Amino acid sequence: MPGQSPKTVIISGGTDGMGRATALARLSRGDDVTVIGSSRAKGDRLLAEANSPRLRFLQADLSSIAEVERVAARIQERHDTVDALALFANRLSPKRRETPDGLEYTFALYYLSRHLLGNLLRPQLDAAAHPLIINVAGVGATAGGILWEDPQLTHRYGQIRAQLQAGRANDLLGVAFADRSGSKARYVLYHPGFTRSGADSNPNPVTRAVIKSLARFFARPVEDAVRPIVSWIDAPPTDALTANDRGWPVDKSLRTLDPEAAKRLAAYTEELLGRVSSP
Repeated sequence: MPGQSPKTVIISGGTDGMGRATALARLSRGDDVTVIGSSRAKGDRLLAEANSPRLRFLQADLSSIAEVERVAARIQERHDTVDALALFANRLSPKRRETPDGLEYTFALYYLSRHLLGNLLRPQLDAAAHPLIINVAGVGATAGGILWEDPQLTHRYGQIRAQLQAGRANDLLGVAFADRSGSKARYVLYHPGFTRSGADSNPNPVTRAVIKSLARFFARPVEDAVRPIVSWIDAPPTDALTANDRGWPVDKSLRTLDPEAAKRLAAYTEELLGRVSSP
């Protein structure tokens, strides 16, 4: 955008689909962009396509707490200021699996990595003039919820249940950050709807073929889905928390955005991190 100063943008899950499109769009505006992803090959392809000294790729398994802490430290070494943190990292897991920290994989990658990055990079965000966190998940949807009796899904795992729980956790993460963090960063929860992003990523070949077929006819183009994200980075909303579902504002009185549930999840998360870090 003419007249805009270049920004420092960090993107988790940025080598595919919407993350990749956001990275390229922000590079075209002159920003300094760091993309975090698990695949070296995809990272190298993005670097080659962009062909820009302003793009940096950090390879990391964001389901690992130690890996999230490592890449956050690398970002802090390079940048005193972060203008925008865009959170996309997610991946389906048909069977329950645990991370090196003993956590359920979807919970760790889709929710916990976003919690950690937002908090670890808070000093750099607060050093920016108008900092922004964009959490791309499923705000506005009301299916699913936190299984408080078994958040790690040790007994009744299903990939849809895991995705819905982590999605609702991200809703509450935004509420908690805006209400309790004390950060000057504005927080945007964004549901892009069904997009053509990541249609090739499902590990089941039958499911992958069905998703790709549906995407051909019904999904939003990735460029349309990321347009609000690109614009928010240029002009962050003024409210501490913004919730947007496919271009429409979300009623913040929804039960999925309940402040008391957000406090409960924040307390569980801190207790969980303390337990994992204990010898």
